[in-house]
Amino acid sequence: MNARNTEEFLARARNELTEHYVYGHLAAHEKKPENRALLEKLSAQEKGHYEFWKSLLPGVEVKPRAFGRYGIPLLRGVFGVTFTTKFLEGHEKDSIETYEAMLPDLAPREQERLKKIIEDERSHERSLLGQLTERRVGYVGFVALGLADAIVEITGVHAGFLGVTGSTLIAGVSGVIVGFAAAISMGSAAYLQAKQDPDKSPVVSAFITGISYMVSVVCLALPYFFIHTMITAFSFSTCIGLVLLAAFTFYGSVLFDRKFAREFGESMFLMLGTALATYVLGTVVGKFFHLSSGSF
Repeated sequence: MNARNTEEFLARARNELTEHYVYGHLAAHEKKPENRALLEKLSAQEKGHYEFWKSLLPGVEVKPRAFGRYGIPLLRGVFGVTFTTKFLEGHEKDSIETYEAMLPDLAPREQERLKKIIEDERSHERSLLGQLTERRVGYVGFVALGLADAIVEITGVHAGFLGVTGSTLIAGVSGVIVGFAAAISMGSAAYLQAKQDPDKSPVVSAFITGISYMVSVVCLALPYFFIHTMITAFSFSTCIGLVLLAAFTFYGSVLFDRKFAREFGESMFLMLGTALATYVLGTVVGKFFHLSSGSF
């Protein structure tokens, strides 16, 4: 076994050992019995994979990756067990390609064992993860409803004010007022929508939608209270909106197996397209009514 193979086998062993610990940690902190059983099964499976790679490294000490062992469980506390396990699954897709490329370098008996591991990664783990259930996942759509709507609408409001006034204070306050009214409206719509779904609480759905909306509104308005040049404040606000969109799009792409680039591209196009349209409208209205573009 050459040095290159040793390094590759060690990297595989460390990954599998780390995932064994991660799934074990998730299982130990999981309250739902059915989820706990699935995570324990995944942990045992990863341990078996680790033992295969360790058998190819006689006398070599293998330690788990520190970030994976301690950082990934932190993700679970913030984003939930479903997101965390699917985030790990995304890593497994890369592992499959690596494992297949390594098959020719192994003895026939080892090839058979590795093929079994590949089959585990390709199908069995995916079917197990599909069985995970988590209450917060059912409300992700309401978070998206509040966050995405706020980013598009409030960015549009701010863009409209570029052609009407040079006062960042007026633009910021207007965005907050419009956002507050819209948050109540969106929350009411979410309440009525959730009443048609027996698996969701209308009150919780309305609260999540309204709070998501207002959090986005406040984040987008903040630059207007600290920066006194409209175009600069708008630029910072737009960047914040793009960051929020990217973060939530990534979360959704992992959770629902969607293409991040496509989802983010569509959301960004909608956001910037709305901003351009309202900027044009604001400019036309400002000139038609002879509104001042100076600071107040």
